[in-house]
Amino acid sequence: MSLPARERRAAILGGMRFPAPRSHGSARVWMLPTGPLQENAVLVAGAQNEGFLFDPGDDAARLLALVQETGVTVRAILLTHAHFDHIGAVQPLREALRVPVALHPGDLGLYRAGAQSAARWNLPFIQPADPDQAIAQGQSFTAGDLRLTARELPGHAPGHVVFVAEGFAVVGDTLFAGGIGRTDLPGGNHPQLIAGIERELLSLPDDTALYPGHGGATTVGRERRTNPFL
Repeated sequence: MSLPARERRAAILGGMRFPAPRSHGSARVWMLPTGPLQENAVLVAGAQNEGFLFDPGDDAARLLALVQETGVTVRAILLTHAHFDHIGAVQPLREALRVPVALHPGDLGLYRAGAQSAARWNLPFIQPADPDQAIAQGQSFTAGDLRLTARELPGHAPGHVVFVAEGFAVVGDTLFAGGIGRTDLPGGNHPQLIAGIERELLSLPDDTALYPGHGGATTVGRERRTNPFL
């Protein structure tokens, strides 16, 4: 199934405005809030304009329009975790882009319960088919000259991972500007989350940009100095 033709044309031809990318060396990062919960989908590309789409939570037509406007060749959809607001556009986009989906196996249960979770919020949801690939600690993902490394960081969700590259990281719902991920949801663990943030994120250089699952981007140094939860 691809996006409906009328919806696809409207997204592409409707004069949509997208945020300018932020640059980190040869890499560029676009962050686009999606859906009623304003979950951040993230598109990352290297100098050769190949890259990855992270956490497409909703608004599949807008995300497809972003990919087409930028000309990025998406090699895979990579998921930080599987809460429903991060996976709602997975199925239409994997089919439109013809790319595999990767998820840590620790979150497969949450992934398969996406429709049930969205129903509690009375929100529409397209349940995606199972992921194509499993993500493991230290696994590298390469697209052209772009390279990211997955690091396990559970606590908000049991299979949560972050993706670290030179100068930036896509961190999902682990660390926010001035906050941290919730740990009162099923599979949450507060001490585990704090330990993971200290181990996998606060160990990065202070000027490392962090792209979270909600809200604006921040840096490791800013959160180390000012985040009241750390």
